[in-house]
Amino acid sequence: MKLNELKDNPGARQARKRLGRGIGSGLGKTAGKGHKGAKARTSNPKPPWFEGGQMPIYRRLPKRGFKNPIRGEFAVLNLDTLQAAVEAGKIAAGARLDAAALVESGVLRRARDGVRLLARGELTVPLILEVAHASKKAIEAVERAGGKVVLPAEPAAA
Repeated sequence: MKLNELKDNPGARQARKRLGRGIGSGLGKTAGKGHKGAKARTSNPKPPWFEGGQMPIYRRLPKRGFKNPIRGEFAVLNLDTLQAAVEAGKIAAGARLDAAALVESGVLRRARDGVRLLARGELTVPLILEVAHASKKAIEAVERAGGKVVLPAEPAAA
């Protein structure tokens, strides 16, 4: 087969509708738009969420809750993920790991606002982890394996 012999399957391409070309075409006169009204005009400026003048749904529904604009979004790291990375040879036992090292080794895709260490799974090799947050169980599990979790210093209370 050559490039000049390629062609679509039968019925794969459909001709566009030719509007306003006489009554015999079935799409003449009003071109399938009906009679008058905003939707029959060439420029219908109403956005797709416009509800005909009634109170829009986003104003009818109650607003609830609070979204903290300064709350960080953290990359979650579990112990079983770390253990799998050690077994795969991505991380050496006893290594000192921070967010940049975890991303570089391929354990995390991106560090976001820091790494949050959680206790799912089991860790059997000693690692020194520098993370933004860690659960108490995760810290205990890392220390049981002979490692250490380094957290950032708490800001002094004023």
